[in-house]
Formats: sequence, C-alpha cells, structure tokens
Amino acid sequence: MATHALDRTQALGWGGIVRLGLVQAAIGAVVVLATSTINRIMVVELALPAVLPGLLVALHYAVQMVRPRFGHGSDVGGRLPVWIVGGMAVLALGGVGAAASVQLIAGSGVWGIVAAFVAFAVIGLGVGACGTSLLVLLAQRVEPARRAAAATITWVMMIAGFVVTTAVVSHVLTPYSAHRLLTVTLTVALVALGVTVLSVWGLVVPRASVVAPHPSERPTFRAALAEVWQEPVARRFALFVFVSMLAYSGQELVLEPFGGLVFLMTPAQSASLTALQHGGALVGMILVGLLASRRASGDGGRLAAWMTGGCIGSALALAGLVCAAFTGPGWPLRANTFVLGLANGVFAVSAIGSMMGLAAEGGPARQGLRMGLWGAAQAVAFALGGLLSSAAVDLTRAVSHSAFAAYALVFTAQALLFVVASRLCRASVDTHARANPEPGALAAGSSV
Repeated sequence: MATHALDRTQALGWGGIVRLGLVQAAIGAVVVLATSTINRIMVVELALPAVLPGLLVALHYAVQMVRPRFGHGSDVGGRLPVWIVGGMAVLALGGVGAAASVQLIAGSGVWGIVAAFVAFAVIGLGVGACGTSLLVLLAQRVEPARRAAAATITWVMMIAGFVVTTAVVSHVLTPYSAHRLLTVTLTVALVALGVTVLSVWGLVVPRASVVAPHPSERPTFRAALAEVWQEPVARRFALFVFVSMLAYSGQELVLEPFGGLVFLMTPAQSASLTALQHGGALVGMILVGLLASRRASGDGGRLAAWMTGGCIGSALALAGLVCAAFTGPGWPLRANTFVLGLANGVFAVSAIGSMMGLAAEGGPARQGLRMGLWGAAQAVAFALGGLLSSAAVDLTRAVSHSAFAAYALVFTAQALLFVVASRLCRASVDTHARANPEPGALAAGSSV
C-alpha cells in the first residue's frame, strides 16, 4: 500500500479531535442506556429471563456486520459528516424505541419483545453508520503522529459518555416508571444528536480533497469488498481484530461471577473488580496516547509494538487468573485484574490508532470500506465473546462439577487467543513492511 500524505491545511488540531471525541461520547451515552439500564429493567423490574437482553445486545452487535456497506457508501459519496449525523439520528431512534418497548412489554409482552428486537437492530445500524464514518473522518483528518492520542481521546470520551449518562440517569430515573424511562431516553437521544451536529459542524472535508467517481464508474459493493479482501494487510488485520476482540470481550461476563464463586466475594466486592479492570484500561489507554505521540518518530513509539505488548500482557494476566482459579483467596486477584485492564487498554487503543493509519495509507478510494471491514470483525467478535465464554463456563461446570476448572479453562482459552492475536499482529507488520520498504514505514501512527 502506498502512503498518502495528509495536507496540513486539512489536519485537525487537538480541538477538532476533541470535538469528534464528543461524537463518540454521544454514541456511548445512547448505547449504555440500552445495554445496561434497559437490560437491568427487563431482568429485575419486568422479571424477564436474563437470556432475552443478552440476545438483544448480541443482536445489536451482529447487525453491525453491515459496517463495510456503510463504509463503501461513505467512500463513493464522500460526505462523511452526513453519514455521522444520519447514523446518530438512527441510533437515537433505536434508543427511544428500546425504551418504548419496555412500556409495550409491560402491557402486551409478545409485541413488546418484538419491538425490542427491532429497536436493538436499529441501534446496531446507527452505531455502525455513525461509528464507522467517524473513524474514517479521523483517519482522513488526523496527522499520523497524533493518531495514537486521537484514539485515546475518542475511546476515553466514549467511556466518559457511559459514566456521565449512567450517573445522571441513576438520579433522574428515581422513582422508576416506564414513562419516566421513555422521557429520560428521549432527552438523552436529543442531546446526543445535538452534540453530534455541533461537533461535525465545519469539519467537512474540503471539496477539493474529495474525488468522487462518476456514478457509471463506481464499483459495486461486492466488487469493492472483494478488492479490499485481496489486500494482504487488510485481510490479516481483520483476522487480528476478530481474534483479539474475541478474547477481549470474553472477559466481561465471567470476571465478576469468577470472583463470587471462587473468591467468595459479595456483589459489591466483585463489582469493584470490574471497576479495577476499567480503571486499568483507562491508564493503559492514556499511557499509549502520551508515549506513542511523544515518541512518534522513534522505534519505541511504534503502534505495532504497543499492540503486540498489549496482547502478550493480556495473555500473561489471564494466565495469572488461571493460577488464581486453583490458588483461591491467597492470590492477589485485585492486582491481577488491574494488570489485565492495563494490558487490555494498551492493546485496544493502539489497535484503533493502527486502524486509522492503515485505512489512510491504503488510499482514499477504500478508506471507509477498510474501516467498515475491521469494524464488522470487531462487532462479530463482541457478539460471540461473552456468549461463548459464558456457555463454556456452564458446559465445563456441568461436565467437571468444578467452578475452578471451568474458569481456568475459559481464561486459558482467552490467553491463547491473545497469543494468536500477537502473532497475527506480527504477520500484519511483516506484510506491511514488504509492501512499504521505505524507512520509517512502521512508525507510530503511520501503520501497524
């Protein structure tokens, strides 16, 4: 792939990067209401089986397999801000629909459940359209040396969207009623849409830099996707994203039950494990954002090294949890969990920065499609990760009658996936180096 330099007159400053980070925060604000608050209400207040919200969350990830199609649409149309705002409008509609379905379930269960499935599918479509286009715009407008920091900013702001929304909603949703839930969700959706419009205002790519092909010359989606899949770097990086995110997402649903069953933790104590993991992830993300940007021209700042190190660190931390499963309360579980989060954060944010670099280097004609392909790989991995991990724990416990063995097996499998991901990352680096023999091709932010 040839490297495509960014015109400095079009490059985003830190203020512009933060503005786009606000879009990611808005996405997080709407999504967290559906995946956390509405999830809890279905299980607790409506006494529905826990598998129902689990299927709904998996659906919203599975629908995001259409991300490549959205990316292709932005490639041939070239109007990324329109795709971002349009995607957020769809996401807001889905979020409000999910809240309305709760009211329907209370009145007529079956139709309410049908409405919930439709709403979560719409949420997935909105996240796919808005999120993919946002990353493409960042890839186009952020200088290579700032991509690691830009990835950190957008990811941290998404988490901030989670935290602020849940904190505010926990107050305004008391006392709970289905009508109040709908009102709160509608308010959050409108605010998120307004923030998105204001954030992309004036950040439109100059017309001179957009070369949209004539309609008769535009390739079909299938032809364009086949062309991108033939690119060795794009294909191998998609496999890396899938395997690494499968391991990453598999931890979420098993860590707290592990603390409760093996370490006899109370719900509050096991919840603190999740807080420690997320805290470690934030530290890891900020670490990469600061050091990779500061040392962008040096070997130590290469995002490939950060990705590989993050994967190996995650594998070692998971190996520690395997030991914890057999050692029990004597193991330093809290420190182990923090290290796991730290390594997860290092790998995740460096992978996002690398996505931006690879999408930009491959040429403007396929930026959106590449980003969509990798986004789809991530979405499928997230849809499968928690489900497979939980199922593996249940199956192993049924066969072995041992919670210790069940969690040890699952953590071992996740560690092995991270080791495989580190090898796939290395393979992507080698492939990219052969295609780009010029010195410094693997510097931070430029590529993997």
